[in-house]
Amino acid sequence: MNFIALYKCVGLDFLVDSIFYCQIEDMLRRYFRGGHDGGSFVAVRRISQGLDRSNACHTTDEAVAGSTAWLGRSLSCVCVQRKEGDSRPSFDLTPAEEDCLQRLQNRLDIAYDSSIPEHQEALKALWKAAFPEEELNDLISEQWKEMGWQGKDPSTDFRGGGFISLENLLYFARNFQKSFQDLLRKQEGDRAMWEYPFAVAGVNITFMLIQMLDLEAVKPRSFVGATFLKFLSENESAFDLLYCITFKLMDHQWLAMHASYMDFNTVMKSTRRQLERELLQDNVNRIEELPSYGLLTR
Repeated sequence: MNFIALYKCVGLDFLVDSIFYCQIEDMLRRYFRGGHDGGSFVAVRRISQGLDRSNACHTTDEAVAGSTAWLGRSLSCVCVQRKEGDSRPSFDLTPAEEDCLQRLQNRLDIAYDSSIPEHQEALKALWKAAFPEEELNDLISEQWKEMGWQGKDPSTDFRGGGFISLENLLYFARNFQKSFQDLLRKQEGDRAMWEYPFAVAGVNITFMLIQMLDLEAVKPRSFVGATFLKFLSENESAFDLLYCITFKLMDHQWLAMHASYMDFNTVMKSTRRQLERELLQDNVNRIEELPSYGLLTR
């Protein structure tokens, strides 16, 4: 069986950018052989320390949901420029926005490393937040499958989003405990027989937001990215907060679409489009004013 062709047919094309095909093939083999052991697809982003972004070429617009440029928002302190040979605009940033973007990019460059004590403690903290009543036996344990990791070692799944994807999950668990638990335990709505795995979906959401907001570029090249950086300059936790909103919105779309396991990509596309629309509404001036923020409960 040609698994690359099959992977395209079943709608997993959002993994085209920076994907290790062997991981996709392994997932599909296990899926179609009936090996539903918590495995799922994970977007893989190459993380490089000290990445030179000045010459980076990203094809992020189509990475998850390929969107049109929304022009209905007025942007303060942003100048639109077009680089020669590039049909997309780029945006000049204020010094505050540049500083915030640099700090966020520094977080993006950190790969998860199971040998670093800080990373180990963060992973333990995630387990404690998710299952406070159950003691974790070891950092490598079959227990992790209860959270929706592909196997007994979550570190293999963090390749998709790096350490920041763990930070995102931990922020969600600590700041919106009820919503986090509702999604983890699938407590709301009429659920499908084959649900998306919670933790792996979380890594994919981190990956999708990085692509959607064009965060690995020197300057944003979309109105959505420029708008987000304005919010980030006013709230250092804007990315983590947007992650929580996106996760809850994704689940909301999942239920509305009566989705099942193999519909994940379609749901992610719908989620991205809705998120872009909300970010560019004229009456939204900070992350907390996004309409989907109201879906979250603490």
